[in-house]
Amino acid sequence: MIVSKVSTRFVYFFDEGDASMRDLLGGKGAGLAEMTRAGFPVPPGFTITTEACLCFYAGDSVFPPGLQEEVAAAMDRLEAETGKTFGANSNPLLVSVRSGARVSMPGMMDTILNLGLNDETVKSLADLTGNERFAWDAYRRFIMMFAHVVLGVPKEKFEDRIKDCKRRLGTQSDAQIDAESWKELTREFKAIARNHSARAFPQDVREQLDLAIRAVFDSWNSKRAIDYRRFNKLPDDWGTAVSIVEMVFGNMGDDSGTGVAFTRDPNTGERALFGEYLRNAQGEDVVAGIRTPEKISDLQQSQPQVYAQFAQIASKLEHHYRDVQDLEFTVERGKLYMLQTRSAKRSAEAAVRIALDLVTEGIIDKKEALGRVSAASLDQLFHARINPREQFETACKGLNASPGAASGQIVFDADAAVEWKEQGKQTILVRVETTPDDVHGMIAARGILTAKGGATSHAAVVARGMGKPCVAGCEALQIDRRAKTLGIGDRTLHEGDWITIDGGTGKVIAKKLQLIDPPSELPSWLSKFLGWADEVRSLEVWANADTPQDARKARELGAAGIGLCRTEHMFMQRERLPIVQEMILADTPRARADALAQLLPFQREDFQGILEAMQGLPVTIRLLDPPLHEFLPSLETLLVEVTELRLQKGVESIAFKERNAVLRRVQQLHEQNPMLGLRVCRLGIVYPEIYAMQVRGIFEAACKLKAQGLDVRPLVMIPGVGTEEEMQQTFAAARAVADEVVTESGCALEYEIGTMIELPRACLVAGRIAEHAQFFSFGTNDLTQTTYGYSRDDAEASFIPHYLEKRILKDDPFQVLDRAGVGALMRTAVDLGRSAHPGLKIGICGEHGGEPSSVAFCHALALNYVSCSPYRVPIARLAAAQAALGLIT
Repeated sequence: MIVSKVSTRFVYFFDEGDASMRDLLGGKGAGLAEMTRAGFPVPPGFTITTEACLCFYAGDSVFPPGLQEEVAAAMDRLEAETGKTFGANSNPLLVSVRSGARVSMPGMMDTILNLGLNDETVKSLADLTGNERFAWDAYRRFIMMFAHVVLGVPKEKFEDRIKDCKRRLGTQSDAQIDAESWKELTREFKAIARNHSARAFPQDVREQLDLAIRAVFDSWNSKRAIDYRRFNKLPDDWGTAVSIVEMVFGNMGDDSGTGVAFTRDPNTGERALFGEYLRNAQGEDVVAGIRTPEKISDLQQSQPQVYAQFAQIASKLEHHYRDVQDLEFTVERGKLYMLQTRSAKRSAEAAVRIALDLVTEGIIDKKEALGRVSAASLDQLFHARINPREQFETACKGLNASPGAASGQIVFDADAAVEWKEQGKQTILVRVETTPDDVHGMIAARGILTAKGGATSHAAVVARGMGKPCVAGCEALQIDRRAKTLGIGDRTLHEGDWITIDGGTGKVIAKKLQLIDPPSELPSWLSKFLGWADEVRSLEVWANADTPQDARKARELGAAGIGLCRTEHMFMQRERLPIVQEMILADTPRARADALAQLLPFQREDFQGILEAMQGLPVTIRLLDPPLHEFLPSLETLLVEVTELRLQKGVESIAFKERNAVLRRVQQLHEQNPMLGLRVCRLGIVYPEIYAMQVRGIFEAACKLKAQGLDVRPLVMIPGVGTEEEMQQTFAAARAVADEVVTESGCALEYEIGTMIELPRACLVAGRIAEHAQFFSFGTNDLTQTTYGYSRDDAEASFIPHYLEKRILKDDPFQVLDRAGVGALMRTAVDLGRSAHPGLKIGICGEHGGEPSSVAFCHALALNYVSCSPYRVPIARLAAAQAALGLIT
C-alpha cells in the first residue's frame, strides 16, 4: 500500500479535534471530538489517526515509530483526567477500543469493550461498585470480545457455554445469570481462549491495549470489510482510526442502559426520534442484536429526565450538522453519556423525504438537498412487493427492518448463500442474528431474516444500505444451525425450503409468493425532488425501450425520449420467427423479398406503437444488429436432429430434407467469431433489402401518425459503423427509402439518420463519419467489449470477479464506464465529430447511461443525453443534476 506524506503526530485527544478532521480521525473520532468541543457529555478519550493505520500496513503490520510512545503518553493524560489508573488494583481505568473509518461502515471493523480488566482489576471493580455480578459480567464480556477479535476464537464457543448455563439455571436471559455463574463462565472462557490460541489470556493491561489496537488496524482488511468496500465502491487506502475511550457502563442495573437512536426515522424520514434502548445492557447488545431491544419511548417512561436531555442533545446535533444523525449513548446510574454521532444511513425514501423537509425547514438549500441523496439508491424505491391477490397465512412477524419483499430458499450461513447464488438460486439468509462476517452472504441473498435484533441491529443497518429486504427480531423463530432447520410454532422448515419476507410489514410467510414490480408512476414527493434535479441538469435523460409498454413506463418516470429501440427483439416473437427464418433461408432475392413483405406490417405496427407512446419526443430506432444465425436453431441442435431424422426416416423423407436445408444454411452462416462477423451495418450492406424494409416500416408508421395530427420524431440509427464508406452507403440507402415514403404519403416529416459508435476505429475516424451522420450515440456495451477485447457474456461469469478481487480492475467495466480507455476513445470521437460537424448531437445508449459516475463522465464530455433502462431514468436524472452542480465528477 502506497502511503502519502503523513503528519508527525498520530494521537489527538477529543478536545484537540473537530468535525473537519474526519479523514484523519475517522467519522467516530471526529464526532466525539466535535461533541466534546460543543460541551456535550462525552467520556474522555483520544483517537489514533488513520495515517497511523496506513503506516502500519506500509510497514508490514509494524507500528510506526513513535506511535506506542504517543499512546503511552495519552494514557497517562487520560489517567490524570479521570483520576483512575490503568491496571491498578484500586480504582482501575477501563477503556473501549473502537474502530472508525471516515465513512460509516457499520459493524465491518472491530471494537473491544471493558479493556483493562484482568483477574485482579475485576475484584477492584466489584468492590468499587458494590456489584459483584456486574463486575464479572463485564469481565466475561471483555474476554469474549478480546478472544474473538484478537485471538480469533469463534464466538459460538462462548455463546454455547452461556446457553448451557442458562439451561442449567432455568433462566431465559443473560441478565438473570448470577455473579457466581459469571465467575465460573469466566474461568471457562479463559480456558477456551488458551486452548484455541495456545497462550494464556493476557493479564498485562498494556499488552491488552497493544494487541487490541493491532486487531482494529487488522480489521480494516478483514474479509467482511473488503466485501463491504467492494459493494459500496469505497477505496482501500483510507484506513481506519482507533478511538480509546473511558468506559461507561450501561449494565449496572435498571437505572443504566444503552441505546442507538436516529434523529429522524431512517426508513420513512418521519421527523421524530427513532431508536431502541436496552436497560441493564452494554452497547454491543443493541448493535449486534444479541437481545431484542425496546423502543426509545421506554426510556421516556422509565427515566424522563434522561430522555429529555437526550432529545435536546439529539435536536442540537441535527441542527449543528444540518443532517440526520445516528447516535449511540449509554446511561450509567442515571447519567447520560454520548458515545457517537454520525450522519445516519437511511433508506432511499427517507433520504428524499428528509432532504425535502430540511429545505422546507430552512436548514439546507435545494442544491445541498440534491447532494444528500445517492442517485444509485433511488433504485431501492422500485422494490418488489407481494401480489395483493396472493392468499397466504403469516407464519410469524418480526420488525420491519428494511423495506421490500423477497422470496427465496432458506440458507443458514453466508457461504451457502454465495454458493447457491452462483448456482442461480434465490435465497433468504436466515440467522439468529447477523454479524459482520456475514456480509458476503447478505450481498448474495435476496433478503435477510433474523430471530434477534431490531431496527438498528447489524442486519437492519446493512440491509438498508444494500437496499435489501430485512425482517429482524422475529423471536418466534427456532433456528438449529447444526440440523439446518427453522422452527415456527409447530412447523419445521429445512434448508432449501421456500419462504417469503416482507421487510415493509415484518411478515414471514412459509412459502413462495408471487411478487410484483413496484408501480412505474413516481410518488409526488419523488417527483418534486426530481423536479429540482431537472432545473439544474444540462444532460437530457432518455430511455432504452423496445415496446410501447416500456416506452410509456419510461415516459412516466421522466424520460425525454427513446435513445435505443432494438428491432431484433421484435423479430423474436412467436408469430414472426418462422417468417424471419423463411427470409434467412431464402435462396433467391425474390424469395427473400416475399418474406420481408410479410414482416413489414409487423414492423410498421411495432414502430407505430412506440412512436405514438412517445409523441412529441424523439424515438431512436436501431436497425437490425445481431448476426442472422441468432434467429435460427443452434448448429449443435440441428446436427442432432438431422442425424436422428436420417436414421429414423431416411434421407428421402420431407422432414429430413426440410431440416437438412436449415442445417446447410446455418452452416453457411456459421462464423468462428460472430461478434465480429456479419452483423451490424455489415448485415445491412450485404442484405440491403432488410434495412430497406425496416426503414419503410418506420416511416410508414410515422407518416400515418403524422396524418392523424400526432407530433412524431423518428431517428434512424445505423449500428456498428466503422468506416466513412459504411456510413455513407447506409445513410444514403436509408435516406432514399425514407424520402420515398414521405413523398408517397405527402406528409411533412422531420427526421434524422445517425449511427451508433461502438467500435474503437469509429472513435478514431469520427470526424469523417460525422460528415455523413446527423447524430452519434455511443453503444458503450460493445465499445467496452471491443476496447478491452473482453466478451461480456463470458468475462462477467469467469475472470472479471477474479480481476476485481485482485484489484486488477477497480470496477467491472461493463457496469462502470472505463474513463481511461473507453472514455478516452469517447472524448476523441466527441472532439473529432463536433469539429467536422458543429452542433452534432451525441448521446450514450449503453447501460452505463444509468450508472451515476458514468453519467457524470458524460456530463464532462458535454454529451446531449444519456439513455438507460426505464427504471434507471430517475437515477440518471439525479446523477445528471449532481454532475452539473459538481457534486459528483
